[in-house]
Amino acid sequence: MSDSPKAFIFDMDGVLTDNMRMHAQSWVDLFADYGLQGLDPERYLVETAGMKGLDVLRYFLDPSISTSEAERLTELKDILYRVMNREAIRPMPGLEGFLSSAADAGILLGVGTGAGPKNIAYVLGLLGIESRFSAVVGAHQVSHGKPHPETFLRAAEQLGANPASCIVFEDALPGVEAAAAAGMRCVAVTTTNAPEAFTGFDNVITTIDHFSGLRPETLHALLWPRANNDIEVNR
Repeated sequence: MSDSPKAFIFDMDGVLTDNMRMHAQSWVDLFADYGLQGLDPERYLVETAGMKGLDVLRYFLDPSISTSEAERLTELKDILYRVMNREAIRPMPGLEGFLSSAADAGILLGVGTGAGPKNIAYVLGLLGIESRFSAVVGAHQVSHGKPHPETFLRAAEQLGANPASCIVFEDALPGVEAAAAAGMRCVAVTTTNAPEAFTGFDNVITTIDHFSGLRPETLHALLWPRANNDIEVNR
């Protein structure tokens, strides 16, 4: 296992950029048009952030909604999100330097997200980091969204990495659960949830607010060997 390539797999929304509240507000606005009034964006973030659009719609709006209708409504929500937030999409602090350091250290980089192809192209394009990742897995490429582990397992497979050699970066609780189910350790990013929300997950090795000051070698020191508990975080 120690010879397996090491890999970092990043959720996209809320990890590469701090945009989850933009998504939440777009969902709330859409739901209001379809008769669901008074939904708190924070409730969306805590209960369904990171899930596929179909699962979000079945959770909040209609448990029996068809796949085709869910795709239509998700596209409406995504159009609203993209139109309203183009100028607000920025990389997380320290992200570009962290990605460069990881690549220089020979760590493979991938993305595992619940977003669809248009939003993936939109975000990675605005951030200018498409070429950084050797694998990008989105909602359109899996049968089961988070908290199912398929997204992260498929990203690891595309990278050629053993799941135990992967560290996932996640802001949403279903995503952390998906990483655990995939047999992957996780760095929790506190854009969507407070640090204490992650305390119940055995696979979370640390929490961060952003990537500034975070070093790839520090994270892997926790795993190779795991006995090393000295970590510098950027809180």
